[in-house]
Amino acid sequence: MPENEALWLPAKGAAFRRGPAPRTPPQADEILVRTRAVAVNPVDRLIPVIGGFVYPWLSYPAILGSDVAGEVVAVGPGVTRFRVGDRVLGHAVGPEKASNRAAEGAFQSFALLRESMAAPIPAPLSDEAAAVLPLGLSTAACALFEPDLLSLRWPTAATGAMGETILVWGGSTSVGCNAIQLATAAGYDVFATASPHNFDLLRRLGAAGVFDYRSPSVVPDMIAALRGRRMGGALAIGAGSAAACLRVLGALPGRRFVATASPPVSFDAVPAGRARHLAPVLLRMALASGRLWLAARRRGVTLRMIWGGALLTTATGPMIYRDYLPRALAEGRHRAAPEPLLAGKGLDAIPAALEMQRRGVSARKVVVRL
Repeated sequence: MPENEALWLPAKGAAFRRGPAPRTPPQADEILVRTRAVAVNPVDRLIPVIGGFVYPWLSYPAILGSDVAGEVVAVGPGVTRFRVGDRVLGHAVGPEKASNRAAEGAFQSFALLRESMAAPIPAPLSDEAAAVLPLGLSTAACALFEPDLLSLRWPTAATGAMGETILVWGGSTSVGCNAIQLATAAGYDVFATASPHNFDLLRRLGAAGVFDYRSPSVVPDMIAALRGRRMGGALAIGAGSAAACLRVLGALPGRRFVATASPPVSFDAVPAGRARHLAPVLLRMALASGRLWLAARRRGVTLRMIWGGALLTTATGPMIYRDYLPRALAEGRHRAAPEPLLAGKGLDAIPAALEMQRRGVSARKVVVRL
């Protein structure tokens, strides 16, 4: 059987480097997957920049990456949902504090997945399309269903209308596309923002109303459209989203809670390993966070950051990956969205894929075929 190779992050602030890696056999409730496609996420390019602050526990050398699609080559004791040869997608949790081991990172030929964080891929779905799902899905699920965030009712086959509306600011992002579908499946109406050319996509995913986030009147327009509705909270994705959501929720009845997936400032311009460039950005983030907190307090809104890997240790993970996703994907009730944008083939293509993502894509998720 082929040997394992990985894209390593050798140390804090270092550049990625391809090299051999051990192929770790699965332990109890784990599966070993031959990786066929991976998607890249902002956290994959930010860990080399701010990993010492956000991931202080991370052991080096590390293997990053969260989004995996491939086929099972070995199963650990206690695994009954999967067999060798099954095609699966999964959220690889190597950098998470509860894991912190390179064997569970996505950026390698053979990756370990937790059984509770994986789901079968239906036959019509390509590996590249399946790979867009995991971290975006997990982050959306944490925002919507974790008890310390929006704590919505779980989606089930018998879900009826809840009579509440969820605001998703940044609906065409990976997190947003999944949040719209999950909230709709749970019986909530969803109003979302996007660029006009992505309106149809969001409506197909289930959004009841879509607004242009660039419009100078978007906040009052949304408030006017939502009059008479009871809000269940908001999910804020992207720069400026939290402040806008605070203004909308502060003017409407219902639950005034904003779960935010994005820091208030961007770290994209900070070079990896350049601490002197990082300090002023951290200062701006502290000031911006303080202003947001004061604005939230004035409007009586709770504001809290999402940690996309939280469901690894909570009931939300099995609910999503065991109970909801397999059937929803097979029946076409949950779509793999946004569309994959192929950036190349092989581990060496991942750094260029991260740079492509940093430059920005619209309603696409950057994927590398392995």
